[in-house]
Amino acid sequence: MQEKRDRQAGFTLIELMIVLFILGLLAALVGPRLMGRVGKAKQKTAQAQIQLLGTALDLFHLDVGRYPSEEEGLKSLYQRPDSLPAWGGPYLDKPPPKDPWGRDYSYKYPGEHGPYDLYSLGADGQPGGEGEGLDITNWTAGQ
Repeated sequence: MQEKRDRQAGFTLIELMIVLFILGLLAALVGPRLMGRVGKAKQKTAQAQIQLLGTALDLFHLDVGRYPSEEEGLKSLYQRPDSLPAWGGPYLDKPPPKDPWGRDYSYKYPGEHGPYDLYSLGADGQPGGEGEGLDITNWTAGQ
């Protein structure tokens, strides 16, 4: 009797193979959909960070009377430049973030599309692009 119970206590190799096969099918069906969501989430994160940086740039402008030069860059939102006695920052709690793809945001002053241009080149790291490679900017509506 004890021997019969021991054999029934575990799973057979066939049962384990069936479970693994079902899990593999689920991963194959759901995985691609989740990966698309990750790309969209990164784009939304970049949009939110650009808005945050834009607010900090506007506060800098209110205190100093101008936006940071390209040389001063976004680091001037966190660290006081030596040449600015009217600097009232820090305007960010920590150093400016990198974009969701691990690169620095591009900042141009004066901007071609407004007082300044602030953007990420997206997943592909190249100007322009489509889908996840689309540039995320402070001047394009609807992004």
